[in-house]
Amino acid sequence: MKTWFITGASRGFGALITERALAKGDAVIATARNPKAIADRFGTHPNLLAVALDITNEDQAKVAVQAAVDRFGRIDVLLNNAGFGLMGAVEEASGAEVEAQFRTNVFGLLNVTRAVLPHMRQAKTGRVLNISSIGGYRSAAGFGVYCATKFAVEGLSEALHDELAPLGIHVTVVEPGYFRTDFLDAASLSVSPTVIADYEATAGRVRQVATGLNHNQPGDPSRLADVLIAFADAPNPPVRLPLGSDTVAAIEAKHASDAAMIADWRSVAVSTDFPT
Repeated sequence: MKTWFITGASRGFGALITERALAKGDAVIATARNPKAIADRFGTHPNLLAVALDITNEDQAKVAVQAAVDRFGRIDVLLNNAGFGLMGAVEEASGAEVEAQFRTNVFGLLNVTRAVLPHMRQAKTGRVLNISSIGGYRSAAGFGVYCATKFAVEGLSEALHDELAPLGIHVTVVEPGYFRTDFLDAASLSVSPTVIADYEATAGRVRQVATGLNHNQPGDPSRLADVLIAFADAPNPPVRLPLGSDTVAAIEAKHASDAAMIADWRSVAVSTDFPT
């Protein structure tokens, strides 16, 4: 039996993975700003502990983790799932909107991770799964600020992977593409109210396309949940786990683009070294 600590467990990926972990016989500390939403969805279960957690509150994160250890004795898998999106051109985003994005998607993830890691280090074992995005590997017009937070998650995850591997703790950043969740709903996606006409063909176009894409995304959330439940037992897990054909296509396209850029600009790039 594994013990999972899942943020943003009241809906979306978090709820689906909570459901499957419980069905498997694992224990779950399911956290949300309002734990009543978890109780309403899952009822009472001997292996479930619903905990109130605003991940932007570092003290609350420590209290939630301690409650988990007091109840189940350990945390085997940390799933950093909580977060939200922001749609709009970079210039359209206000300072407050940008700060809110980073406060949740980056600093919130750090709050929870720092609270959990001392227990994993003591046990010399554990898994950390950080939910990133296709936008954590390549950015795109209309989602620049959101992608910036996910780029940060990718960088943090790579460093954590190297720092924690010698201690028996595996870290993987999970990169879903567009999955048929509520991510494009108002509950998960903020839309900047500022609209600049000059961006109509780029970020403005994304605003229009997103409406039609909502609940028509290619990815199946149930299959993603099944993959991550099995992945928690995978030996030698990779530092990155891309999920979705669109994520794979985006990674392949970026690799090709970067290879072409290096080919075109190699002589300039290497010219900046001291002469040998």
